[in-house]
Amino acid sequence: MSTTTDTAPRQDMGLPGNDLDPKVETPEERKRIPRLIKVYGILCLLSGLATLALGVILIVLVTLVLVRDPSLLSVARDPTLTIVVTSLNVLLSLAGSALLVRFGYSLLKNRRRNAAIWSEVLIAITFAQIIISIMLDGIGYQLIQPAIQLVILLVISVTIDPSLRQERELQKRLQDMQDREAAEEGMLGRDTTGEGYIKLNFFNLFWVFMVCSVIGLVLEVIWHMTVVDPGVYQDRAGLLFGPFSPIYGVGAVLMTTALNRFYRKNVLIIFLVSAAIGGAFEYAVSWFMQTAFGAVAWDYTGAMIFGVIPDPIAALCGGRTSTMFASIWGILGLVWIKLLLPRLLKLINLIPWKARYSLTSLCAVLMLVNAVMTLQALDCWFERVSDIAPSSPVEEFYASHFDNSYMEHRFQSMTIHPDNSGRMDTGSVAPKA
Repeated sequence: MSTTTDTAPRQDMGLPGNDLDPKVETPEERKRIPRLIKVYGILCLLSGLATLALGVILIVLVTLVLVRDPSLLSVARDPTLTIVVTSLNVLLSLAGSALLVRFGYSLLKNRRRNAAIWSEVLIAITFAQIIISIMLDGIGYQLIQPAIQLVILLVISVTIDPSLRQERELQKRLQDMQDREAAEEGMLGRDTTGEGYIKLNFFNLFWVFMVCSVIGLVLEVIWHMTVVDPGVYQDRAGLLFGPFSPIYGVGAVLMTTALNRFYRKNVLIIFLVSAAIGGAFEYAVSWFMQTAFGAVAWDYTGAMIFGVIPDPIAALCGGRTSTMFASIWGILGLVWIKLLLPRLLKLINLIPWKARYSLTSLCAVLMLVNAVMTLQALDCWFERVSDIAPSSPVEEFYASHFDNSYMEHRFQSMTIHPDNSGRMDTGSVAPKA
């Protein structure tokens, strides 16, 4: 009986290799990368190293300047949109440079799989840098270099490792088969382990967010017309475009995530957990909006319980949430997990198979753009109210297309108070006539 350990390379046995073992190569990986692409890899490597070196030097110089003149830090306490976007651009440049080094090294070492993966990440970063460049400097010659790089990366990502595309296509088909089987069994979207009610994947949670953002807006408009100011319509939208109130969408996602395992629990436990999560979330959003933009969208200061007893939660939280609305969150969470979520899951599953993931991806991108533009528009609104003149094309764009009157009409429940924000000292804001 032999006790010899088999140490023969896996490729000699005809087994496919993977990236975890650099000595094992698939037939696709054995093909040498063309010299022209390797030359591009060398350029990427050198460019990345040079940019990283310049970045380190810049950081050192800025640190020395701030040490000598700490008063310059005051700018960081009141960043304009231009400063924020510029800082983001610097961070992306440093991250992109590090990835360029890794990408170029993979090309030189003939590691097709790694090169394909890094090229896809670089595509996203390069595209983001193009968008930021347009925001800061408009459309001009500065876009030629990143546009050429984007095209080259797209070509490389598609052609460098055909086996990666085949694997992903196979995984997609397998997932489609599993989804069809689950649909036939009536378990599509359900957590088959039994630990929770639904699968907490991106597809389910995204459509929970979308549907509840719309339903939440409708409910808030009705509440305002019937309770707060009877007979008076007020637009309660929370995004720049569309009938969405994202606070309810995010709240529903939080409720779903937190209560997914509680759907069989006692109703009192579900109510208390929902009330705590909803109240804490409402407080956090109120604090962020006021600190970042000086925006006050709701204030429960002086609220009373049954019109008799001062609300202790409203007093303790500075009016950012209240006992009544925490209780409403508790009831909504209970109704949500017991009644609405099962029905919503059936509604989500009506999305056609062929459009299931493509439609979700498209809507997700549009909602992300909507959210980013909303935050930028609010920031520019804050700056205009604070008498800060536009200093970049992006700020001029928002001043032209989303001026103060537009923002006041769009966000009718919101007011901007720079002196109440955490970004500016009260004395730095010019008084308004």
